[in-house]
Amino acid sequence: IARVRSPGIAEPIGDLTRMLERRGCEAMIESDTAADLGHGERGVPYETIGQAADLAVVVGGDGTLLTAARNLARYGTPLVGVNQGRVGFMTDIALGDMGEAIGAILDGRYSLEERSLIEAEILRGGAKLLETVALNDAVVGRGAQGRLIEFQLYLDGEYVYTLRGDGMIIATPTGSTAYALSAQGPILHPAVPAFALVPLNPHTLSARPVSVSDRTVIEVVLVRAVDARAHFDGYVLVDLAEGDHLVLRRSAHNVRLIHPPGYSYFVMLREKLRWSESVD
Repeated sequence: IARVRSPGIAEPIGDLTRMLERRGCEAMIESDTAADLGHGERGVPYETIGQAADLAVVVGGDGTLLTAARNLARYGTPLVGVNQGRVGFMTDIALGDMGEAIGAILDGRYSLEERSLIEAEILRGGAKLLETVALNDAVVGRGAQGRLIEFQLYLDGEYVYTLRGDGMIIATPTGSTAYALSAQGPILHPAVPAFALVPLNPHTLSARPVSVSDRTVIEVVLVRAVDARAHFDGYVLVDLAEGDHLVLRRSAHNVRLIHPPGYSYFVMLREKLRWSESVD
């Protein structure tokens, strides 16, 4: 599964496919990836990959992996990420090391990590408007007009507060190093069973990020939503109206990430966030 539009990506995908076949593996190419490569006849849908594949290799940035993860989570298919993006918090393998790292994984030298998903639904007038999942985050925010929105927050049915501002990020531990991090949210280790609730530019100095158990049912009710929107992992975009309810809970499915030998979460953070760098 790859973001083929990235320059120079077609050749490494071909090399990887041939390497897998030499190892006795059957290599499948996701439909959109195959079409972009000009081999649409070889493409298979995510459903086939989920039902048949022992491993999904994702070549691209974190966004490419997010898309693959949401489509494959229900099948429990393990994923490994090869970084062709800019930062790559989840794609741990450098493109130049792809052959060696995938070979090590096929030899059984890897670690497996499970990441939680958010299951989200939007209710309007008691009817379900949308149902989706997110690996990083669910976000309620203002739209193009730039006007403040107002919403109520409920946790397990208990009223917490009413807030005016630009919105709210509800992030998984995976998403705590994405949009939520730029909004001064906490970094949650992937093993911590929690969600981070991070207000976006709240119109009060007392609103602060809060972490809650990932067993909590989170409900955001739109009170004033002249120009409000919801998006999930930055992709699924829905215009919201006053009275809409966004209901979030932990999904019954997890994303299974495969890491190559030597992977360390804190080494990854140190490199990506440039911790401990000397300042001249």
